[in-house]
Amino acid sequence: MIVLKGFLIVGLGNPGQKYKDTRHNTGFKVIDLWSQGLGVSLTNRRFQSRNTLTRIQDKKVILFCPLTFMNLSGQSVRACVDYYDLANTEILVIHDDIDLPVGRIKVVNNGGAGGHKGVLSIIQHLGSMQFPRIKVGIGRPRFEENIEDYVLSPFYSDEKEIMERVIRMAVHACELVVSEGVEQAMSQINCQNLLNKEVRN
Repeated sequence: MIVLKGFLIVGLGNPGQKYKDTRHNTGFKVIDLWSQGLGVSLTNRRFQSRNTLTRIQDKKVILFCPLTFMNLSGQSVRACVDYYDLANTEILVIHDDIDLPVGRIKVVNNGGAGGHKGVLSIIQHLGSMQFPRIKVGIGRPRFEENIEDYVLSPFYSDEKEIMERVIRMAVHACELVVSEGVEQAMSQINCQNLLNKEVRN
């Protein structure tokens, strides 16, 4: 056991080129953009993942993308949590959310899986729902697509530009969690709507 005293930032997605630009890989997109901005690469392959250990504002941070496929994400996360003896409050999970429209991000302290198989797997392996998340809205199907097909498909063409801005805002949300805490991130991020600038909760 190694005590980290920092954060494990988990972006959820599926490995492989065929899934690279799908809605379900939004968590991976956030981690990859953040790592690029920090000038680091996720070259470590421990814990069935792509990950790297870095420092952000003198805090140790692991940027982490499970490679187990979505519905087994908890295996990978639990292995890392056990190795570094992390508390649930030191884990932040970033994932797509079908119940939020495109343009919205929601930072939450805990909660159920909401039908998301990656989040469900993490809850099952940690034995707890008490860990913070950043939910990135992907909206619901416009054309009566099957939900499984929808999340494993790319964004509609008119959503791609807004999603680039959403991913950048999600990186900012991660930075706020690390630097100022979950509550501060919630107050700054949850009122934002990149389609309509600001909303009231």
